[in-house]
Amino acid sequence: MTGAGAHDGTLFAISDLHVNHAENRVAVERLTPRSSRDWLIVCGDVGDGVEDLEWALSLLRDRFEKVVWVPGNHELLSRRDDPPELRGERRYRHLVEICRTLGVVTPEDPYPIWTGGGGPVAIVPLFLLYDYSFGRNVAPTKAAALRRAHDAGVVCIDEFLLAADPFSSREEWCHARVATSESRLAECAPDMPTVLVNHFPLLEAHTRRLLHPEFAQWCGTLRTADWHIRFQAKTVVYGHLHIPGTTWYDGVRFEEVSFGYPRERARRRSTREPLRRVLELEAA
Repeated sequence: MTGAGAHDGTLFAISDLHVNHAENRVAVERLTPRSSRDWLIVCGDVGDGVEDLEWALSLLRDRFEKVVWVPGNHELLSRRDDPPELRGERRYRHLVEICRTLGVVTPEDPYPIWTGGGGPVAIVPLFLLYDYSFGRNVAPTKAAALRRAHDAGVVCIDEFLLAADPFSSREEWCHARVATSESRLAECAPDMPTVLVNHFPLLEAHTRRLLHPEFAQWCGTLRTADWHIRFQAKTVVYGHLHIPGTTWYDGVRFEEVSFGYPRERARRRSTREPLRRVLELEAA
């Protein structure tokens, strides 16, 4: 873990920027901190290509004192003509190296310590993927849940474009990531609270808000159901669902911080600020 002196900045978060959409790209260009000491958590799905990620994180790192990134499924999508180094685990490692060049914190780096309002807390970026276990809300097995999803016409693009190389499946990759992250978290100071950051929700309960429950199987793993308690989370920050909002479980605040697609924002007619305050939430 890395520390910093106390300061008066604000810890913000946002996810699912999808800057391959022109309207979202303009919105990201307008994101600015309130203070030169503000930090920003970016919870994945910045865009569909490596260039999108590099453009957005470079811009944000120039504006915020520190930027923390975790990958979403869209950063990991690989096309048929992508070289081997841009598939699966090697693609993820390539993105990590880009972030490090930009000075952006990744799940592979020491956890930074936020010492501003609500701190000190360890900011814990996670990359955990999913293992289809959330799909039990619509069917008892993965195969049955996938059939339900295909019948409903609700199939995640990952089924076609998210390679798991060198792992045999996305589930195996997920379980390896969970084991690695769990081991690192167990080594944290026992008296240090955390902000857990992952693109995918840590609790299956969050997927009950989905319009299409069949999509839940691509949203997380039951193996993280108690992490907010075990690892002393003050706040858990996630995205992926495109249902921004605040919920509470076991006295812990969960923030879904998706910016989302232009059509979704138009439908919601939301007046919420795109950047969400992670600690010491302001009164609504």
